Amino acid sequence: MQHRIKIDTPHLHVALEPFLLAYKTTSERVAAIESVLNSDAGRFWRDELGKWTTRAVTVDLLVPDEYRHWRPLVRDAMRFVVSRLSPARLAPKVVEQVELPPDTPPEKRLLLFIAKVPGLQKIGQAVARNRNLNPRLRHALAELENGISDVTPEDIRRVIVRELGPRIGAYAIRIDSSMLSEASVAAVIGFTWRNPETRRREPGVFKVLKPHIPTCYAEDMKILQLLAAHLTRKHQSGGVRLTGVAETLTEIRLLLEREVDFRREQNTLLSGLPAYRSVPGLRIPRLIPLLCAPTVTALSRENGVKITDAFASSAAARGPVAQRLAEALMAIPALAPEQDAIFHADPHAGNLLYDKRHHELVILDWALTDRLTRQQRENVLMLVLMLMLRDVDGVRLAITRLRLHRGPNDEAEERIIREHSNRFLDALPLFELPGPMDAMCLLDEIAMEGVRFPAALLMFRKASFTLDGVLQDVAGSSVRMDAVVLRYALEHWAKTSAALWMLLSTRDWISLDWSFLTFFSRVFPRFLNARVAEQPQ
Repeated sequence: MQHRIKIDTPHLHVALEPFLLAYKTTSERVAAIESVLNSDAGRFWRDELGKWTTRAVTVDLLVPDEYRHWRPLVRDAMRFVVSRLSPARLAPKVVEQVELPPDTPPEKRLLLFIAKVPGLQKIGQAVARNRNLNPRLRHALAELENGISDVTPEDIRRVIVRELGPRIGAYAIRIDSSMLSEASVAAVIGFTWRNPETRRREPGVFKVLKPHIPTCYAEDMKILQLLAAHLTRKHQSGGVRLTGVAETLTEIRLLLEREVDFRREQNTLLSGLPAYRSVPGLRIPRLIPLLCAPTVTALSRENGVKITDAFASSAAARGPVAQRLAEALMAIPALAPEQDAIFHADPHAGNLLYDKRHHELVILDWALTDRLTRQQRENVLMLVLMLMLRDVDGVRLAITRLRLHRGPNDEAEERIIREHSNRFLDALPLFELPGPMDAMCLLDEIAMEGVRFPAALLMFRKASFTLDGVLQDVAGSSVRMDAVVLRYALEHWAKTSAALWMLLSTRDWISLDWSFLTFFSRVFPRFLNARVAEQPQ
């Protein structure tokens, strides 16, 4: 492969075929490509492969039209990530892409390319339920919830035996021959063991960190950190506000690192999650502490089918299940009695099962969780209530209290908050009651303009949008998360009242009273203007 060869075709094999014809097997080709990438010309070829990636997997497919102004940045980000992958990881991907048929759909190329790139897989899972994406891409990305396959059962068994050692014999552990599922950083395999407390053989599952993850994940997180600085530096004058891109990507990177912290998830499950376990019709796996290790988590075996597949032929059953799902993952943490409310930050459909036999919703994978502080919940609640009262000053104040203060940019950020709050309220239909999802959408708009919010709130927004997408896939438009949360609050008025009194200060109640008294003075002029506009000219 000569330095002067250019990859100027969407079909990579055309450019590399003369070089690869000299090698007969895939392993030989991978070794040859890796050798070139490690050579003096390696940087050049990584840059060229980055450019080719954006042609093979078009950015127009990845980024919806309504976000078209972000396409140059996304294109640059893709090139950057590819060019920074180590030769040992990039070479197999290059050969794999070359060996694919030329007419392979771009969404399939994308899924194959991000195999064993856990950072990108997690981002793909997060956006898979975004209804603005191309339907083909959404369907492909949804496979990341359960369709990842980049380790073998033997790989996983070796990790378990190494980590548990003599406990394998002491508890008569028998590991299944096939895996139950794979996720971005872990694989799940079944087992049975002799429980010394019950003296019976019981089933369970091992959640095991994949052997390649420590190295790959560390590299992915480093690339994301470098990417943040690169995008901010290169695109700061490109028409897209990037004031908080570096900080936001850093926050995402730090939160994603929790995925590989098995001890943290084990402690979360060991605490019992009382706010969730006390809910009828909701089930969370039980931890088996005797069989846990730093990279192995032992859990009770939970049966069920993926929530989006549970009632494919029964439209009547989908609504109640979607409602229960919204209550469990949105209303319960919002109205939890604890000072700091824990929430599940990764509610994609692969983590949500439905057990038809026991009529229970099963919530898996508590690795990515966070907590909203009492003050954050207070301000989110005030934001929702002020939106309901169409009080733009109250909305702006709640958002200002939620943001991270940085000093020099206060004036610019306040202007962004003011402009977006005014525009958002003006666009709301007069007789539509806004709710929590409207609040999340407004925060998302403002965050996209560079206003920074706490990492926990960032994850809560992401989880809200992910969950909203799952609800749409389960029940369509018949179940709105806003309506479910409001209904839950009214049905559990005692808990709601307790949460309101705990969260809201005297100052908040005074603000709400005044806003309520002045509600009609704000809404009535809009009503008159709407009536006038309806009159024939």
